[in-house]
Amino acid sequence: MSRLQLDRLELRELNLPLKYPFETSFGRTTNRRVLIVQVIDNSGATGYGECVAMEGPFYSAETIDTAWIIIAKHIAPLLATQGIRADNVFQTLSAIRGNQMAKGAVEAAIWDLESKRLSLPLWKHLGGTRTEIACGVSIGIQSSTDELLEVIARELDSGYQRIKIKIKPGQDLKLVQVVRSRYKDIVLSVDANAAYSLDRDAALMKELDNYNLLMIEQPLAPGDLVDHAKLQRQLSTPLCLDESIASAADARHALELRACRIINIKLGRVGGFSQAREIQALALQHEIPVWCGGMLETGIGRAHNIAMSSLPGFTLPGDVSASQRYWSEDIIEPEVEVSSRGTIEVPTAPGFGFRVRNDRVEKLTVRSETVPVGSLTTSTSAV
Repeated sequence: MSRLQLDRLELRELNLPLKYPFETSFGRTTNRRVLIVQVIDNSGATGYGECVAMEGPFYSAETIDTAWIIIAKHIAPLLATQGIRADNVFQTLSAIRGNQMAKGAVEAAIWDLESKRLSLPLWKHLGGTRTEIACGVSIGIQSSTDELLEVIARELDSGYQRIKIKIKPGQDLKLVQVVRSRYKDIVLSVDANAAYSLDRDAALMKELDNYNLLMIEQPLAPGDLVDHAKLQRQLSTPLCLDESIASAADARHALELRACRIINIKLGRVGGFSQAREIQALALQHEIPVWCGGMLETGIGRAHNIAMSSLPGFTLPGDVSASQRYWSEDIIEPEVEVSSRGTIEVPTAPGFGFRVRNDRVEKLTVRSETVPVGSLTTSTSAV
C-alpha cells in the first residue's frame, strides 16, 4: 500500500459516567474522561483511536490533559512527512520520550485508517490468527465480601472464563479466602496495582501462594524489576507484570531477570500496536503467555483490544469484556457482546470493525480541537 498522507487530527474529550464505580488500590472511578483521536487523510478517510490515560497521574505519569498537549503540540508536527505507514509511526515518534498513551492513541487511529484503506479487518492487518477471543473480567474493590461474591456470581453466570479481583493492603488475603471458599475451581487471579513492597509484604504474598491463583498481578512498584524477580523466586504462583512493562525493552529486561511468568499487554501503556507485537513476539520466544488488560475503555478502545487479542501468544483470557459491564450506552454499534461461553467474536468489517456513533460522541463531547498535521495552528472549542 502507498503511504498515508495525513491531513489533520481531531481530538475530542468525552465525559462518560460509569455504570458502576470501579475501585483499585490507587483510587475510585465513577466517571470517565476519555480522549478520542480521529485521524483524517487527504482523501477524507478516517481512523479512530482512544487514549487510555486517566484523569490523574496515579496509574501512570500520563493524564488525559498531558496526552492532549503532547498530541497537539508534538506528535502532530512529527507526522508531517512525505507519507507514513502504521508500522513506522512508533519510530517516527521516537524523539518524544515516554508519553506512551498519547503515542498509542494516535498510532491505533492510523492502524485503523490504514486497514480501512486496504479493506481489511484490523486484526488481519496486524497478523491476528483468532476469530474468537476468550474473556475474563476485572472486578474492583467492593464495599463488602458479600457484595464481592454477588458480583462474581453475576459475572460467572454471564460466562466469563476468568475472574480477577483487585486487592490492596487490608483488603487482600481475607477476600481471596472468602472467594476460594465459595468457588473452589474457578480461574482466579488478583491485581494489586503496585500497592505492596517486598520488605513489608513478602509473607502475605506467600500466603496468597496457597490459593491456586492463576497469577498475582503487579504486586510491587512499577520500576522494581529486581524485587519482582526476588519475589517470583519465592512463589509458585506466577507473577504478572502490568505497570512495569511500558515498552518492549522493559519486557526484555523483565524476562531476562525472570521477574515474571506472565505479561499483561495494555495497548496504551506500551505505546501502541508496534510495541505490543514486539512484546508478544518476545514472550513467545520465552514461552511466556500474554493477555490483554483493560483501562475502562469505550467501544473504540475495546475494539482495538479485541484486534490485539487475536494475535498469537494471547493465550489467557483478557479483560476485554462487554460494553454493558461499564456503560449504559456505548459510543459504537453494535456494542461489544460476550457469548455465554465467555468469548467475543472478532469483527470482520474493515478497520476495527464497529461503527462509531457520531451522534452520541457529539452529545458527550466537552471539548474538541482540530490539529492540522505538521502545523501548530489549531482550532479549539469547548462545549
